Amino acid sequence: MTDFPLIYCITEDELNLDELLERVTLSSTGAAAIFAGMVRGETARENRQTAYLEYEAYVPMAESKMKQVAKEIRERWSVVEGIAIVQRIGKLMPRTPTILIICTAAHRDTGVFDAARYGIDRLKEIVPVWKKEVGHDGEKWVEGTYFPK
Repeated sequence: MTDFPLIYCITEDELNLDELLERVTLSSTGAAAIFAGMVRGETARENRQTAYLEYEAYVPMAESKMKQVAKEIRERWSVVEGIAIVQRIGKLMPRTPTILIICTAAHRDTGVFDAARYGIDRLKEIVPVWKKEVGHDGEKWVEGTYFPK
């Protein structure tokens, strides 16, 4: 049986999509589903401007929960080859990637898109990462209002 690549971590470093993709790609890989979360500079529906976000995490627990998410992906989608779940923390400016979820597989029609979507949804549910939104009208810790189905 092949050892499938797995990356999960919290980092203060800039996220490098090309490097992560290379690390989770096998010679049998024909598809990669990638989710990139970004810092939004404006939230139109709330008419709010964001100067920057500050992300914090309890790293040992966050990484343990990321590993759990990867395990759940493998249990649901056995065809997934590589998995990367990387969350950036620190002060991040608008248009900056904050998180990358990558799932690779031999073919695009094997559930690889669903696996990546599950990865970000599940991360939002159980991984202890917090963000403070700083704007021209002050700052506030943001609680997520999205709960995956």
